[in-house]
Amino acid sequence: MIAFMIEELELKPGLKVLEIGTGFGYHAALVSQIIGPEGHVYSIERFEKLAEQAKINLENANIENVTVKQGDGSLGLSNYQPYDRIFVTCAAPAIPQPLKDQLDDSGILLIPVGKTLCHLVKYKKEKGMESSKNLMGCSFVPLVGEFGH
Repeated sequence: MIAFMIEELELKPGLKVLEIGTGFGYHAALVSQIIGPEGHVYSIERFEKLAEQAKINLENANIENVTVKQGDGSLGLSNYQPYDRIFVTCAAPAIPQPLKDQLDDSGILLIPVGKTLCHLVKYKKEKGMESSKNLMGCSFVPLVGEFGH
């Protein structure tokens, strides 16, 4: 699933990426290597202990282009917007408006939509137009927060 999501994000060097749901930092670490040192991953994790562990893991791996914050991922991370790419590692009831708002024009947002069984949705902005398509069925833990379950 991680490889599929990375491919669908259409990553390239220099992008600014937002990850919702840091976990232990593995997905952010992979993305950081693809976007290179001129790019940056901002990642937000709901659980403080998990965010702290991810910071340690990333530091131990000598990854310097990932910033981990603790907070409500359903709200995004507006301090660093706009983002070229946003990906969510937990299922939302719908695409949260704050994430749409924080996505740059020509941006891609990848998010599981549903409860536990859901659809991986690829949402795009391009020249002021919005589009989305269901990529595949999937199963993720629920997104918790103001725009979550």
